[in-house]
Amino acid sequence: MTNDQVVLERWIAARPETVFSFFTDREKWLSWMGRDGEFSFAPGGAFRTDVNAHCQASGEFLALEPYRRVVFTWGSEGGTVAVPPGTTTVEVTLTPDGGGTLLTLVHRDLPPEACAPHSEGWTHYLGRLVERAEGRDPGPDEWAAA
Repeated sequence: MTNDQVVLERWIAARPETVFSFFTDREKWLSWMGRDGEFSFAPGGAFRTDVNAHCQASGEFLALEPYRRVVFTWGSEGGTVAVPPGTTTVEVTLTPDGGGTLLTLVHRDLPPEACAPHSEGWTHYLGRLVERAEGRDPGPDEWAAA
């Protein structure tokens, strides 16, 4: 984490094709992050998701490169720190690694005061993604009602 971005890596015991599907399928996305949402999974397509009772995130998909990379803008309405929609960018790269995938998430252009809460949030949700992509059920998201 620097003063304007969050960088996280996770190794996932699943193929890139499997992990990619959790960023391009509504039900799969909502299985690891969000309570409800609308998604248009195509470059230029918009999304809006109720992350929890106090935060609605929205953005636009900039790139969807099958099994390699997903890039989208990100902003939130509500939450602890205001990040207006369209002002930050999330890039997720998927690299085959042995019998799994190395996922690297870079969330850029964050206001300095937003880095720590976004790092905490992405850490929480990537943990849930790892569980889902590896075929396990992480259980109900305790943050969904928070």
